[in-house]
Amino acid sequence: MHARSSLSEEQREAAVAWFEKGIADKATAGLLGVSRGPVRLLYRRWKIHGRGALVAKPTKHAYSFEFKLALVERFIAGETAPDLAAEVGLSSPGLLKTWARVYRREGADALRPKPKGRPQAPPVAQPAEIPELERLRRENERLRAEVAYLGKLRALRAQERR
Repeated sequence: MHARSSLSEEQREAAVAWFEKGIADKATAGLLGVSRGPVRLLYRRWKIHGRGALVAKPTKHAYSFEFKLALVERFIAGETAPDLAAEVGLSSPGLLKTWARVYRREGADALRPKPKGRPQAPPVAQPAEIPELERLRRENERLRAEVAYLGKLRALRAQERR
C-alpha cells in the first residue's frame, strides 16, 4: 500500500478482513471510523489484487507501446477496465482509463514512450568551427567599435579640460 495513504497498517489489514467477509467500502469505513475515500481506493485495489493490495508495488513500471495499444483497443471494444487490469496485473484500472483518454484525444502515437528529461539544446558552434573569414570580420567589427569608443572618450576628456 502507498505510504501516502491516511490509513494505518492495522486499519488496512482490518479493512481487507472486512472486505473478505463481504462488507463493502462504505460500511467498512464506518466500522473503522475513517473517511470513505482511502477505504474506497483500498477496496478497488483489493477487488483486483486480493490480499496483494496490502503489499507495496514498485512504482514507475514502464509498459510497451504494443501492450498499451492492445489493452486500450480491448477496453474501447467493451471490456471493463477492472477486469482488464486484474487480468494483466495493472496497479489500477485508472491507468487503463488514462491510456484510453489519451488514445481518443491524440491517437495511437500518444501511447508511445516519451524521452525522459529536458530536450537537449542544439550544439553551439565553437570558434574553431567558424570560417576564418567570418572570424576576421567579427574581430574587425569589434576593433572598429573599440576605436570609436576610445575616440569619443578622448573628445569628452578634451571638453572637460577646456
